[in-house]
Amino acid sequence: MAIISDTNAIFSSKRILIVDDFQGMRSMLREMLKSFGAKDIDMASYGNEAIASLEKNKYDVVLCDYNLGAGKNGQQLLEEAKFRNLIGPATAWIMVTAEKTSDMVLGAAEYTPDDYIIKPVNETTIKNRVMKALAKKEVFFDIEKAIRGKDYMRAIALCDEQIKNGGSNATDLLRMKTNLLLTVGSYDKAKQIFEQILAQRDVPWAKTGLAKTYFYTGEYELARDLLTEVVEDNKTYLEGYDWLAKSLEKIGELGEAQRILARSTELSPNSLMRQRTLGEIAHKRGDIDEAEKAFRKTISLGEHSVLKNPATYVGLAKICAEKNNPMEALKVLGNVHKEFSSSEASLQAKVVEGLVYSKSGDAVSAKKVAQEISGIMKDSASKLPTDVTVEAAQLLMETGDKTSASELLQVVVKNNHEDEQLIKEVTDVFTKADMGEDGRKLVENSRRETVETNNKGVALAREGKLAEAVEWLRHARSLLPNNKRILLNLAYVMITHMKKNGKDNSMLREIRECLDRVIKQDPSERKCGQLLEMLESLPD
Repeated sequence: MAIISDTNAIFSSKRILIVDDFQGMRSMLREMLKSFGAKDIDMASYGNEAIASLEKNKYDVVLCDYNLGAGKNGQQLLEEAKFRNLIGPATAWIMVTAEKTSDMVLGAAEYTPDDYIIKPVNETTIKNRVMKALAKKEVFFDIEKAIRGKDYMRAIALCDEQIKNGGSNATDLLRMKTNLLLTVGSYDKAKQIFEQILAQRDVPWAKTGLAKTYFYTGEYELARDLLTEVVEDNKTYLEGYDWLAKSLEKIGELGEAQRILARSTELSPNSLMRQRTLGEIAHKRGDIDEAEKAFRKTISLGEHSVLKNPATYVGLAKICAEKNNPMEALKVLGNVHKEFSSSEASLQAKVVEGLVYSKSGDAVSAKKVAQEISGIMKDSASKLPTDVTVEAAQLLMETGDKTSASELLQVVVKNNHEDEQLIKEVTDVFTKADMGEDGRKLVENSRRETVETNNKGVALAREGKLAEAVEWLRHARSLLPNNKRILLNLAYVMITHMKKNGKDNSMLREIRECLDRVIKQDPSERKCGQLLEMLESLPD
């Protein structure tokens, strides 16, 4: 890669977005950038206007004010841009603001802007900071392209190439490489890198990364101990708090997890995700006052955020119902229909609405809601979040439709036949409905049917009937789109098919779709990394 030393040449080749609610500031920044040689400059005065620009164009640099008046602030804009993949690792995002409060700085830092400039600004500061950010970003263009195509193994190989080239980006590239290794389940390789770094010096991100490898491999106590050291030695390292709370939750130390989350929300009170997690943990513990407080804070923070989630409203509604305030619960659920356009969110709210009616003794309204959702759930159960389906089954059980409830629970079991914790939750629903023995048989039969379906595809592959095995497992996937084992076996058989018959672009896309779904469902699944390595090794 050629090194461009001429400032004008660098700026003239870049597309830049300025986001500031003051016309004077936008104009001043634009004129500064033009004086450096920039030609392709767009401007936005508020969050949604900036999002529209980011949807249309790929920017090399975004200069964004933190306070943008009504609507999204700079932090929310950055989180949406990253959440929706409107920007990638090759885009330099520089936050420009007059704010100096620790809450705001920590909050913005959670979404990792590339730099942070305090107003007032001058030409020298802007030029030097933008140049520095661009120099760091230059190596990430090809890596970003690979990540966008979900070709994670290619992205890892590109990181290695750039690391060998040396330069000042070695740490950023190592962080990106290890994050990718964790994404694909290559925990041993990631662990080796983290240990090599820590053997030289104590680095918080590497120590947290090592703890993640323990977490993903089920060694939760080791993760907890390491993360406890991280937060004790680095009081404001927020990622350490997050993973410590996750580890504590896994080993059943919910009280300590809640304490850690409360401590981190004091450091960064404007983190929507952290507030929501605090609410969920507090609710699990039965601390409904703390849960209510956290959920209400989350809803307030989410007013203009892409991270706004119907689950928060549902959680608050459940709290209200537990506090014997069904009217408030129903009001909160009504807001789901106003705030979210998806049919999935509306259905989730409708299910909980029925449970609220049932809990408050309004059997007529509960049954009416159950009848409304019964038909919808039969057609959608495999595509909906598992917790929604289980709650729908619970409502149907409580209102007397045990047949429909049993059918839904069988779908849950077939899609998650290896998840023992979920199987226990399903069994508990049957037990509460006085169907303990019948439920146990239905669960066993559902698990057996799924194993047999999966095994048939595997057997066909072992017999060398690869095309038939692919079609059988594709059919199984259409019936059980969230079954991890079927997704993994389909990916494996398609890779084996291509080894014998050559690469097929449609199969390559399908394999990546399968593995991407598994990664999202279960980041601890090691087989994803193994399959991606097999995919990468296929001859051209």
